[in-house]
Amino acid sequence: MTDALSPATPRALAAHRLELGYDGRVIVPGLDLELAPGRITAIVGANGSGKSTLLRGLARLLRPLAGSVTLDGHDVHGIPARRFARMLGILPQEPIAPEGVTVAELVMRGRHPHQGVFGARSADDEAVVAEALRLTDMLEFAGRRIGELSGGQRQRAWIALALAQNPDVLLLDEPTTFLDIAHQLEVLDLLAELNARLGTTVVMVLHDLNLAARYADELVVMTRGRVHAAGSPGDVITEDVLAEAFGLDARVIADPETGSPLVVPAARTRQPRKEAT
Repeated sequence: MTDALSPATPRALAAHRLELGYDGRVIVPGLDLELAPGRITAIVGANGSGKSTLLRGLARLLRPLAGSVTLDGHDVHGIPARRFARMLGILPQEPIAPEGVTVAELVMRGRHPHQGVFGARSADDEAVVAEALRLTDMLEFAGRRIGELSGGQRQRAWIALALAQNPDVLLLDEPTTFLDIAHQLEVLDLLAELNARLGTTVVMVLHDLNLAARYADELVVMTRGRVHAAGSPGDVITEDVLAEAFGLDARVIADPETGSPLVVPAARTRQPRKEAT
């Protein structure tokens, strides 16, 4: 990682009695959460537990029904948009690119918060975009249209945009979606490097508990819109929590590579298939 990307400023992102929902339906019914500055936090939980809704609320994409989200003690909805975009970036679960836009053009959009009123590109902007494309292994696709890419390539292009924004806090909703296992590990390695080298606070929703436990410093387990458990992976990933939050009968052992918790679902006896007659 080169000097094209600037070191992050530690930012305190927190939810205070946060209530979120859609069309009169409450999804997050009053939640308190403080996210550790300069750390990697993974938010996990069963389907429908409110993970993505919480992330949208933290990113001010969803206005609270009650309570607040603060960044460095300031309500996020009171921070000017351009300033907020320099401090916090988000990669939603299903981002949509304008029709016909190329990868390089998409990633350059991440520089908009750092540009002047007239949006003139600088040499620094070009250097950051090139670095973001290199880090996500997308340089060779810079001139390709987004619509021509595979699902995994599109995901890496969006991650490159998030990197080019160079925020202090980066929120990602399922960043490994559409990626094969090799590229999942590459993306998570990249986010870990971003955190280690620049101090970027990374908050991501993940489905894979073992990847979450391997890469996160802190885990937040959600159930029915509430925080069921929070803390280090070793404290949070327990057989009791797996049963209560996921309805999963599993054993927890040490990952032989990292020592982090490794979830091994209990074996289920399969009935032998009948021979065809």
